[in-house]
Amino acid sequence: MLNCLYLRELVTFTEVELEFSKGLVVFTGPSGAGKSVLMSAILSSFGYTTQGVAKVCELTLDKPLKLKSDIYDLEDEITLKTLKKEKLRYFIEGQNISKKVLGEMFRPYVQYLSVRDRSGFESETLLEILDDSLMIKDKNFKKLLKEYKKRYENYKYKTAQLSKIKEDESKLAERIEFATYEVDKIEKINPKIGEDEELMQIKKQLSRIDKIKASLQNAINIFSAESAVEEVYKLLDKDVSVFTDAMNQVRTDFEETENLAAELEEMDIEQILDRLSDITGLQQRYGSIEEAINYKEMKKKELAGYLNIEHDKSMLEGFLSMEYNELLILAQKISQLRKQEANVLESLLEEYMTTLKLPKLSFTFETYPLDSLGCDKVGVILGASATATLSGGEFNRVRLALMTASIKEGESQGILILDEIDADGHGDGQA
Repeated sequence: MLNCLYLRELVTFTEVELEFSKGLVVFTGPSGAGKSVLMSAILSSFGYTTQGVAKVCELTLDKPLKLKSDIYDLEDEITLKTLKKEKLRYFIEGQNISKKVLGEMFRPYVQYLSVRDRSGFESETLLEILDDSLMIKDKNFKKLLKEYKKRYENYKYKTAQLSKIKEDESKLAERIEFATYEVDKIEKINPKIGEDEELMQIKKQLSRIDKIKASLQNAINIFSAESAVEEVYKLLDKDVSVFTDAMNQVRTDFEETENLAAELEEMDIEQILDRLSDITGLQQRYGSIEEAINYKEMKKKELAGYLNIEHDKSMLEGFLSMEYNELLILAQKISQLRKQEANVLESLLEEYMTTLKLPKLSFTFETYPLDSLGCDKVGVILGASATATLSGGEFNRVRLALMTASIKEGESQGILILDEIDADGHGDGQA
């Protein structure tokens, strides 16, 4: 709360020194007396932008319980000061502070409502008033609201996930089609590591099969002289075993060559060349047979992942359907408790509204699609009139009554400044 105000040279005020008591403080006087100017000086000390500022303005106030600063040393009673020379300078506890930082520090604790400000009756604000009142009275409501908000945030997150999956569905279908095509192509060829070298060797042998057969036919006559050569070695009493071993090796090699030629003749040359073409195509695309096989396995894993996405989509849709119904039940319970609390507040407000010469205030509830606050859209009416039809002064008086009714005993709400709260009143409504 504000304790003291001192200022010098503010429009028509040469010097002002005021002490404030707790509770409601009212500045009264005829139009043009300077009430709004005085309030502007107070607001300026808290970092608000105002029309007029004093040459010197000093405020002392009790430090809000939650106000803390790592930069400024703050006592239990804080002194704020503004000095106007070439420019306006701000001080807190004698320490220089920028207007922006000052405003941010006190924004949660100092509010200003003018006749030009039509805020305060938004559904979110009214719901906050009802919820705050309920949470003080009912711990179960606090748990209920906390559970709803937590589950709704998760619902919202899962909904975004599902939307992303659906958004990517067309791209996903293309990826599945492409990955399936790549896997099928490699699996159809079914390459084996080292197969390329084997096929190239066969191709090389096939290209020389006729020459091999002709040469083999010419060379086979060597065996007709084998016995004559052996006879010569015997007559010379020399070891014939070296020659015999060599001829046996030649005979073995010729037999293997004949068998190979027979095998090659039975092979389908076109099939061999087609197979080699397929293998070469894979090598050109993927680098090697081994890399092609690795690529195929990678694409198989991708496909499994895509199928998991489809599964996730189905699971998400099922979860969201069930969770929406659960959230709706929670929201309806919350709504019922809010309506009951609205009736309590309406009763509390009756006396205030009568004092302020205003019609009875009633809360209105509409059911809206679920959001983070539930399923309620809340408004207020005065008698049969909507708040939009109220004058600026009437509007502020209703806000004051609503704020007063929602403050619990012993609860501190900071500083609230209302300008021209009696505007558009008549007679004892202004008193």
